Amino acid sequence: MSFPRLLLALLAAAAAFAPAAHAAGAGAGACAAEKISNNRVFAACADLPRLGASLHWSYDAATSSLSVAFLASPPSGGWVAWGLNPKAQSMDGTQALVAVPKAGGGGYVVQTYSISGYSLGNPGPLPNYQTSDLAAEVGADGRVQVFGTLKLQNGTGAEVNQVWQVGPYSGGIGPHDTKPGSDSMNAKGTLNLLTGATTAASGGGSILRKKNTHGILNAVSWGLLLPMGAIFARYLKTFKSADPAWFYLHVACQLIGYGVGVSGWATGIHLGNLSKGITYSLHRNIGITVFALGTLQIFALFLRPKKDHKYRLYWNIYHHSIGYTIIILGIVNIFKGMSILQVEQKWKTGYIIAIAILGAIAVILEVVTWGIVLKRRKEDSKTYNGTSNGGRLPLSM
Repeated sequence: MSFPRLLLALLAAAAAFAPAAHAAGAGAGACAAEKISNNRVFAACADLPRLGASLHWSYDAATSSLSVAFLASPPSGGWVAWGLNPKAQSMDGTQALVAVPKAGGGGYVVQTYSISGYSLGNPGPLPNYQTSDLAAEVGADGRVQVFGTLKLQNGTGAEVNQVWQVGPYSGGIGPHDTKPGSDSMNAKGTLNLLTGATTAASGGGSILRKKNTHGILNAVSWGLLLPMGAIFARYLKTFKSADPAWFYLHVACQLIGYGVGVSGWATGIHLGNLSKGITYSLHRNIGITVFALGTLQIFALFLRPKKDHKYRLYWNIYHHSIGYTIIILGIVNIFKGMSILQVEQKWKTGYIIAIAILGAIAVILEVVTWGIVLKRRKEDSKTYNGTSNGGRLPLSM
């Protein structure tokens, strides 16, 4: 064989061997030095991007058989889980291997769960994957090692959605960390069984940004602009020089606040659609109520009777009562939302200071405007009495 032909043959052999060699060394990092119990050997491994976990596996494409070893550190005496989701990168729909402490202590046992929504449900066979060789042990490094073999369905493909998790255990499986942006909320991604490529879920940061946007929009609209509009309407109109400027300031604040609030409300609806199975009922119901009442206020603007109309008094009662209800519910719901997002204390403190400043301004203006109103009533009373006596002094004088 000539040298050129020999070189081509060697290159072809190297190219054919490359995928297998890459898979064998896939994710070669910390996982490559990990010792698996009972000297189990796997073809590939990868360090997972969240929770300090790793995955070792061997994949037989001919038989669609996947053998895995999942390693993770749970809270003291806690549980660990790894699973595949045939539909999406989410907890909902995941079919998982969950290692929990044995009832009498002394080791772990593996249970299988088909998760629907965000409820773990009861253990049982996995609908999409036939399982065998399930076991769990505590490794020399103190991490729990979960073993199992899954029979993948035809057409699964080399790339699969994986989800992994850790959490507390106290007589039962406790909930994992649900703080937005935490490792637990983003412990999901894809795994290529042939190349070993792993990707982290890309939606966690995006969803957190949407939640923050939702909170900011609602805090600015229902929590700041609408109270400011109410202050303009209640107090500035007392000053004759502020008429009709107070009205335009009031309408501007309310319309801008409502527009921003609609954006915040729509963002909340979108987040609800992205988080099926997680429902904050009270926060959602208050938000819907505030949005509905705010919409009624906008329509009421077009039905506003003239000052001398016989129904103007009733319209004023309606407008004021609904307006103050929106402000109170809006502020309450903003604090509910902060609790759900578990925002840093500095943001809560900042909003409390902003509300306190508006409240202090309202109190000061309440005193000032009541003084002006009482003074005008007194002057009007004197003028009325003087007119009724023809401008003469009372007889008693």
